[in-house]
Amino acid sequence: MAQLTQAETWRRAFYSGLTVGFLIAIGWLAFFWRIFHLGSVAFWFVYAFWTGLFAVLGWACFSRFRSNWRWLVLPFLWCGLEYFRSELYYLRFSWLTPGLAFASSVGLLPFGQLGAYGVGLALMMIACGAAFWWRNSRGGALFSLLFGLLGLWIWGWSAQSTQDRPPRNHLRIAGVQLEFPTEKQVCTWLTELVRRYPESQLLVLSEYTFESPIPESVRGWCRDHKRYLIVGGKEPLAATNFHNTAFVISPSGEVVFSQSKVVPIQFFKDGLPAAHQAVWQSSWGKIGICICYDLSYTRVTDELVRQGAQVLVVPTMDVEDWGKRQHELHGRIGPVRAGEYQIPIFRLASSGISQAIDAAGHVLASAPCPGEGAMISVNLPLGGSGRLPLDRWLAPLSSAVTGVVIIALSLHAATAGARSRSGRGKSEKL
Repeated sequence: MAQLTQAETWRRAFYSGLTVGFLIAIGWLAFFWRIFHLGSVAFWFVYAFWTGLFAVLGWACFSRFRSNWRWLVLPFLWCGLEYFRSELYYLRFSWLTPGLAFASSVGLLPFGQLGAYGVGLALMMIACGAAFWWRNSRGGALFSLLFGLLGLWIWGWSAQSTQDRPPRNHLRIAGVQLEFPTEKQVCTWLTELVRRYPESQLLVLSEYTFESPIPESVRGWCRDHKRYLIVGGKEPLAATNFHNTAFVISPSGEVVFSQSKVVPIQFFKDGLPAAHQAVWQSSWGKIGICICYDLSYTRVTDELVRQGAQVLVVPTMDVEDWGKRQHELHGRIGPVRAGEYQIPIFRLASSGISQAIDAAGHVLASAPCPGEGAMISVNLPLGGSGRLPLDRWLAPLSSAVTGVVIIALSLHAATAGARSRSGRGKSEKL
């Protein structure tokens, strides 16, 4: 992508970037076809537009500004566009950012210091360094690339070695994967869950386990078995609307806490956005609850961390028909968020991939996809509250820098156009 900004014309830069983005989208987001059918082509182009925009903005910087400092602008353009497309506009979609590529080995990169967007910025800086040297020395470019990646890896390794914090408490938590079960099936599977994991203190079921508020039979089950339960259902609003909500049922059968989804999925009937966010003050510590796709948005999860969350519990609905690739991509979010905030995460999906993740981003246990009735249990160590990485201000700053660059390029183009028209007018008079 850094090299594409060196194209001869803006059209070649834009269409090259667009092609790269479109191929990435087809390769990784092919499951969109299962959900949106022909409409998926439009969404693939929406993703590709941002890679094309980066390439043409980079080309414009190199065409208009002659100083070598322009190489330092590219990483901020990349990060700014990534943050905007991922978090800020209506079609926001945070998957396929470079940082998520390292989710399986999250401990090797400094997520806890930089964050996912910050890792992308750092990788683009390394790429720009290599591209800068490439013009004069292929060996220098290779050395720059390897040295930069090695430095990033060492930083991540040293950061991980200093992250360990003694746990203040432990939470024995378990869940079972069920997709659109009946009341009777829920009670049956919960009974099997506590039979298999009798030490479990908190049980979790997926988002949209129920298409209504929590039935009395399930509340009664919690009373009979003296267990806390987090389960997804609908909180009705007037006649037609609802909140997509995760309810906490106490051992007395009462709803003691609830949290609605903050960012309903676009183009789905996913309820109205939550009016507020709060953490559950449980007997084990402060538990933040976010629902499914909310985990993809740092602007949602950051608020729970600011309120002191020591663990995140994430009821999730990933329909089996969406395919394994969708489940695998969604499964990359949890390890990255845990590594960023340095708190554990328990994510229970309807048909996989469910995960128990420690504060370093390592997956301690998981349940597969497809996995109807698959169970997951873990004894999570709870330390202090989480912390926010550097990209929580770096990424918005990068978006602001990108906006300034776009304005500067627009003014430069307008000024050049005015000079050109003025020159033509004088020539005609002569």
